Amino acid sequence: MTPLLFAAAAAAGGVGAALRYLVDMGVTRMLGARVPWGILLVNLTGAFTLGFVSAGIAGVTGVWVIGAGLLGGYTTFSSVSVGTVLLAEERRAPAAVLYAVGTFVGSILAAVAGLAVGSLVG
Repeated sequence: MTPLLFAAAAAAGGVGAALRYLVDMGVTRMLGARVPWGILLVNLTGAFTLGFVSAGIAGVTGVWVIGAGLLGGYTTFSSVSVGTVLLAEERRAPAAVLYAVGTFVGSILAAVAGLAVGSLVG
């Protein structure tokens, strides 16, 4: 990895984190904060996009900048963990389990769909 590629991936990570914040806040304003729908949307769209990019349409540089950088900053496992714990602490165990499992399974399915679409396009 060249210093320029590293800098591009790092800058893209910052952009990804800002996008995550904007998406999460926008969805939370629309749907409320009872369930962390914004973070779910972030992780599903991030997984789809990573699958799409990983299909080879972006090349190695694109995978580093978009995949590791932008989507690494955009997606978040830690927020899913916190959201799950908060739901459980509110004695909403079914919601906590559905949120955690839904994020996991949904992200895998989204990544597979992204790979499929990327393979068709590329």
